[in-house]
Amino acid sequence: MRLIVGLGNPGDEYAHTRHNAGFDAVDDLAEQLRATYWKTECGALTAKVKYRGEELILAKPQSYMNVSGGPVKQLCSTYKVAPADLVVIHDELDIDPGTVRVKFGGGLAGHNGLKSIADKLQTKDWTRVRAGIGRPPGRMPVADWVLSLPKKEARDDFDQATHRAAEAVLSLLDNGLEKTQQKFN
Repeated sequence: MRLIVGLGNPGDEYAHTRHNAGFDAVDDLAEQLRATYWKTECGALTAKVKYRGEELILAKPQSYMNVSGGPVKQLCSTYKVAPADLVVIHDELDIDPGTVRVKFGGGLAGHNGLKSIADKLQTKDWTRVRAGIGRPPGRMPVADWVLSLPKKEARDDFDQATHRAAEAVLSLLDNGLEKTQQKFN
């Protein structure tokens, strides 16, 4: 069993903002895998699907980004998912808009959602699918950038990144980490 978590903030005011790239990617993945039934459990919206004989739990924590580690830990405990079988999809400032990178473990790049997960799981050893959102223009505060809706061509880049993030998860399941990194990194 694998746990696929998309990070974001709950509520309509955050829908489709840059910080919700993980939510949008999980929604894309759910559509591709025909997940139709979502329920609330462990502080997250979850959907169960089978993919090539493997059970997947798709999840969108319903706590705010900074404390998303709590629901992730609860889901891992409930479903007995080891961190090595956890995939977290999130926005990434240090990657160009529209692009995706995949890695296992490593640094947290100042991302509060990742920090919360690492704190609760007591490890950084899980797979990350990073959807690039780029840095804010000029002197715009990072918080304003990540919580804003992409406009015009930036919207196309954002949609491309979230779709490619969903594709990267399927590639991970089909081909493993190394081949997925060769394709997406």
